[in-house]
Amino acid sequence: MGSMLRGRHFITTQEFEKSELDLILDLSSDLKRRFATGEPTPLLDYKTVFLIFFDESTRTRNSMECGITQLGGHGNFLNPKTMQTAHGEVARDTARILSRYGHAIAVRHCTFKIGNAYLRKLAEFSEAPVLNLQDDYYHPMQVMADLMTIREKLGTNTRKLKVGISWAYAESHLKPLSVPQSQILLFPRYGMDVTLAYPEGFDLMPDIVETAKKNAEENGTKFEISHSMDDAFKDADIVFPKSWGGFYVSDDKEEIMRKVRENRHWICTPEKMKLAEKHALYMHALPADRGREVVDEVIDGPQSVVIDEAENRLHTAKAVMALTMGGRP
Repeated sequence: MGSMLRGRHFITTQEFEKSELDLILDLSSDLKRRFATGEPTPLLDYKTVFLIFFDESTRTRNSMECGITQLGGHGNFLNPKTMQTAHGEVARDTARILSRYGHAIAVRHCTFKIGNAYLRKLAEFSEAPVLNLQDDYYHPMQVMADLMTIREKLGTNTRKLKVGISWAYAESHLKPLSVPQSQILLFPRYGMDVTLAYPEGFDLMPDIVETAKKNAEENGTKFEISHSMDDAFKDADIVFPKSWGGFYVSDDKEEIMRKVRENRHWICTPEKMKLAEKHALYMHALPADRGREVVDEVIDGPQSVVIDEAENRLHTAKAVMALTMGGRP
């Protein structure tokens, strides 16, 4: 079983069987235990992962760099501005060369309608696995850490848990659609009922929403869409209030920001949390826009598990690397 992930590209969880995702989660937990006891895990001795970041990162870069080090390998951090990519080198050439030097190419590229296409092009020509560190469509590393955290806190039987995924107000920048899209795709496959809430115009990509509905249908779960933030919170076991860009509002950034500001009342407060179950978890991929997406009282409060969720990025990243870059030859 262990070798079936070897050499596979990890671009979206949708391309993996549930048993394969279970294997990643099992290994994540195992690696977490071994990290806690200081037991060495030299699963990828002398292997190299190239880390190409077109966008900023805190958790992703560090979970990958620490992770590969803890597995006995090395992470090469690459800024596209200092690569020949900046002079127009095409994905095909980058992929063919880097995959001869090392053992995986991991990329973050979130520009809408460009990022995922770039990763797919790399994957087409790379002899090594291409790992998605977030693109404009998907953030599989984040959603695996989310799932790991939910299972740790609420038990591995996740059937009938209600998850509220809500848009929230933020002004820092137009965040990608990839986190909520990855969540609506994956959570129904684990038996969770999902309510997705957002203001008019802040739709997710229609084909991804269709696939999410199909996943829910196949797994006997509910997937509902609402334009009221309260609906996402009502009776929820887990809430994910998070901003994303209104890429279907307009192509004009200023116009989207005007629409964002009209919805500044979409904020996670203690009152909103009271609509959810008493044991409800507050989760966020981070960085959270404090005072806009969420008030400090919630994100620093007893229901927040954001630090555990962020820590689990390390363990899920290690599991994905160990299984795609390692295993039987």
